[in-house]
Amino acid sequence: MGKLGISIYPERSTFEQDKAYLDLAHQYGFKRVFTSLLEINGDKDEVLAGFKKPVDYANSLGMEVMVDINPALFEQLGVSYDDLSFFNDMGADGIRLDLGFTGAEEAKMTRNPYGIKVEINMSQGTNYVDNIMSYSPNPELLLGSHNFYPMRYSGLALDHFIYCTKKFNQYNLNTMAFVNSHDATFGPWPFSDGLVSLERHRDLDIATQVKHMKLLGGINDITIANAYASEAEIKAMSEAFFAAEPALKIVPSASITDNERIVLFESEHSYRGDRSEYILRSTMTRVWHKDKAFPAHDTRDIKRGDILIGNVAFGQYKGETQIALKDMPNQGQINVVGRISDDELFLLDYIQPWSGFTFEEVK
Repeated sequence: MGKLGISIYPERSTFEQDKAYLDLAHQYGFKRVFTSLLEINGDKDEVLAGFKKPVDYANSLGMEVMVDINPALFEQLGVSYDDLSFFNDMGADGIRLDLGFTGAEEAKMTRNPYGIKVEINMSQGTNYVDNIMSYSPNPELLLGSHNFYPMRYSGLALDHFIYCTKKFNQYNLNTMAFVNSHDATFGPWPFSDGLVSLERHRDLDIATQVKHMKLLGGINDITIANAYASEAEIKAMSEAFFAAEPALKIVPSASITDNERIVLFESEHSYRGDRSEYILRSTMTRVWHKDKAFPAHDTRDIKRGDILIGNVAFGQYKGETQIALKDMPNQGQINVVGRISDDELFLLDYIQPWSGFTFEEVK
């Protein structure tokens, strides 16, 4: 199972606020903490003093702390890539290289005596990881994580995100990507209009971002990039991440019947394997509920994203649950009982035949 993470930025906050946030995240099963040294000013001792307290506290909760750095910072702090004792003294579990070296240095860093993990940037789309792998790194200590983007429209395109992720998956390296909290107010930089890896996630509900990441596959860990997410967001993210199956948000129709509610919300749903391009079929509901009444209502023409249940006129298909994948005419045997929430309609493209799902009611 992958891990959930939060981000803290000690130089832009207080220890008390960071401590409360770490406690909250820990309560909901979060195991990772991301922080950044890229914006710091000051000497080595000042840096250690400011960061050590929250890092130690995170460690005391059993959380793993990754620190964002780059080669210029090594110089600023007087640290060398072949001596990572500075980060060990800080209590960090690993370092994330925002910008890398040549490949040989990264490989050498993964063979450090402290067991410090080295996380490299996944978003470049170059042969950087192949180059590092050619220098025989310790793959247990080599991880990848995507960048995050505070500027609207600058986040990763989906096809590029998938392409970059596959490069890391082929070596079975641990991968991570960032999602955005709408209640958070800051990140590591002065300007932030949300903070995401994938641009299409910027305005989505945090649970929807997580569902999409899980359905895409290839990403092990997911971290909230900005601080501080609300408890409601942390809870929703945890539920979406640890759920065995995705819960699709649906808006039921005003005239939905009690029997139709039972079919939607109290039944297990599975995407039938012999798939159609028009409908996603969850067929077992017609077996489990064959003795229930499903009178005809709302038999209008069907739009993509509509939730459908076969009515009394549909013979052996009475009680079958379907999701419309395309617009189509309705011949009167199908009740339109709701529809997928607009913000999650795109998730239909990622649900695979034979997989399971549930429905979650939203207003």
